Amino acid sequence: MDLTWRPLTLADAAALARLYAAAEEVDRTGEHFSAEDLREELAGPNIDLPRATVGVWAGDRLVGYGLARRRDAADPVHMIRLQSVVHPEYRTDEVGAHLTGWFARTSREVHERTFPGAPLELHHGSHENERWIAGVLTRAGYRHGRTMVNMRVGLADLPPQPPLPDGYEAVPFAFEYDLAVLDARNDTFAGHWGSTVYEPDAWRHLVTGSKDFRPDLSFLIVEDDKVLAFVLSHHYESETAATGVREHYATWVGTRGILRGRGVASGLLGHTLRAAKDAGFDRSALNVDVDNAHRALGVYERCGYRVDDEWHVYVLS
Repeated sequence: MDLTWRPLTLADAAALARLYAAAEEVDRTGEHFSAEDLREELAGPNIDLPRATVGVWAGDRLVGYGLARRRDAADPVHMIRLQSVVHPEYRTDEVGAHLTGWFARTSREVHERTFPGAPLELHHGSHENERWIAGVLTRAGYRHGRTMVNMRVGLADLPPQPPLPDGYEAVPFAFEYDLAVLDARNDTFAGHWGSTVYEPDAWRHLVTGSKDFRPDLSFLIVEDDKVLAFVLSHHYESETAATGVREHYATWVGTRGILRGRGVASGLLGHTLRAAKDAGFDRSALNVDVDNAHRALGVYERCGYRVDDEWHVYVLS
C-alpha cells in the first residue's frame, strides 16, 4: 500500500497513542502514552504542528511520525530535539530514508525561522531496545553523542535516606515560587550537555503546568526568596494504567553551585522519596546523564536508585 505523509493535528492524538502501543509491543521501552498525554505534548509552544510534524499513513492508519522541536535558546548551538516512532511492520529502508530526509529539511527550516545564523545540531533520543531507528540514524550520519540512564528505587523497602544537613528545611512547592524555580533550574543546568534555558511558556507547559505535575511531592530549599535547590515530581497515570505500578518520577533535581557537596541534593531527594512512599507510590524513577559533571549518579545511588535501562542520544551537526 502506498504511504501518505502529512502534518499531524491534535485530532491525531488517539491514532498516535495506538502507534506507540504497537511499537511498545516490540521495543519494550517501558513508556506508555494515552491520547490525552500526546495531545498535551503536541500542543506545546515549541512544536509547530503544521510545519514541524509529519505523520505516515497507510490508508487511514497512522504507521509512523516525526517531530522537530525547537529550543528556547541557541547558546551557543541550537539543539533541535527530534522524535519519531514507526510501526514495526513499516520499518523499511524507504521509510527510514524518507524520515531522516524530512528531519534534515524540516530542522533547517525551523532553525532559520528561530535562530538564523547560529550553529545547528539535531538530537534524537532512542531507548537501548529501539535498534531500528538507531541504525537509520547512524546510516544517515548521526553519531552517538551521549548515554542517559533510567534509575529506579522501590519504595516499599526504601532504604534509610540521607537527611538534610543542619540548617536546611524542605519547603513544599508553591506556585508563587514558579519563576524562582525556573531561574534555579536554568542556573543549575547551565553547561550541562544537551541542555539550554527554558522560557516561562515552555517551562509551564512541560513542567509546572503539566497535568502530571505533583506539586505536593515537589520540594525546595529557599533562602531569602531565592530557590537554591529543588526536586520536582510527576506521576504519569497512563503508566500506572498500563503497568499497575504507581511510579513517582523525580523529573528535575538540582542544586545551585553554592550548595553543592554539602549533601543538600541527596537530603532533599530523600525527603521527597519518603513523601512519595507515604503517598502510596510503589517506586520512584529518574533519568540522568551518565557523564553528568556534578556526579549526580552518586547522589542518586546514595538514595537507593539503581540503573534500570539506557537511552542514547544521536547527534547530527
